[in-house]
Amino acid sequence: MSLRFHWFLPTTGDSRALIGGGHSVPSGVGRPQARPGTADQIRPPDIDYLAQVARSAEQLGFEAVLTPTGTWCEDAWLVTAALLRETSRLKFLVAFRPGFVSPTLAAQMAATYQRISGGRLLLNVVTGGEAAEQRRFGDHLGHAERYARTDEFLSIVRGAWSGEPFDLKGEHYHVEGATVSRPPDPIPEIYFGGSSPAAGPVAARHVDTYLTWGEPPGQVAEKLDWIQGLAAGNGRTLRYGIRLHTISRDTSEAAWAEAQRLLDGIDPAHIAQAQQALAASDSVGQQRMRTLHEDYRASGAASAGAARDLEIHPGLWAGVGLVRGGAGTALVGSHAEVADLIEQYAALGIEEFVLSGYPHLEEAYWFAEGVLPELRRRGAVPHLRATA
Repeated sequence: MSLRFHWFLPTTGDSRALIGGGHSVPSGVGRPQARPGTADQIRPPDIDYLAQVARSAEQLGFEAVLTPTGTWCEDAWLVTAALLRETSRLKFLVAFRPGFVSPTLAAQMAATYQRISGGRLLLNVVTGGEAAEQRRFGDHLGHAERYARTDEFLSIVRGAWSGEPFDLKGEHYHVEGATVSRPPDPIPEIYFGGSSPAAGPVAARHVDTYLTWGEPPGQVAEKLDWIQGLAAGNGRTLRYGIRLHTISRDTSEAAWAEAQRLLDGIDPAHIAQAQQALAASDSVGQQRMRTLHEDYRASGAASAGAARDLEIHPGLWAGVGLVRGGAGTALVGSHAEVADLIEQYAALGIEEFVLSGYPHLEEAYWFAEGVLPELRRRGAVPHLRATA
């Protein structure tokens, strides 16, 4: 098995402290206030900083960077297109919501992007699990209906890429002769995540890589078994990936001290605000994330707790999800301990790791200069590009 490692573009902003943003959480919720004598200012997501993160990810050997989508993010298509000239090899995993653009237009956009980038586009299809945000964009469909629309959308996109006119008359789309001027080469790989009963069949029929958020290995194994069964029923085999944060240091003690610093920097009022926003989500995956730190919140420890109280599996920390929507867990430990946990997930069938950390620039170096060499020594990533 050849593992692939990707990094993240912080298009909601960055900081040395944990900040909100992401799924369900407005960008202002959970943002730290700079304290006298500390270096925890917000780094705005301007193009120069994002270019610095992208160039570093490329230099360090990451294959791609995930660029998120949502109200509180800079637009993923525009930002990554601007970064093509700042990089030469790095791929861009562009997240977008399928209900907000015509599927034929999306196929055309992807085909153009693939040509001008020299084949560096990957697509992360985000159906959307936050009803309030969907309404903000004029979308009033229910949860299950959104996945049904995504099913039709991806059928049309792949049909338009086929080189032959494609027709579909469905519940949500009616297209005649959908096509693009030239099929993209290569066809962009499609990434997709979803934990609800409505999401699984869509993944089984259409996607190349199924993504899960960073739950404990036992829960991930159950989810992969579910998706594998659905994919087999459609005569398909998928790749599997996981979305996680990382805090990797030379010693376990130093890594957990950093987790404690991040936790200590969160205002309990921000946790309450973020959790109120996250509780309104109809995303099954988001609710699964919230349950990972439910006992911690219920205990009242959020005002003065220990980081280790949020360790839900050896080396897996749920502290990020207190204020951030979406991916809410981090790999924490020495470089060897983080490599151990990566190998645990790899043994389940996870081949792609989409990672991030606070701040994204510095944490990319900690991981790439600490964990990746450890994995190379073990022969776990024999084909991984060496650090430049």
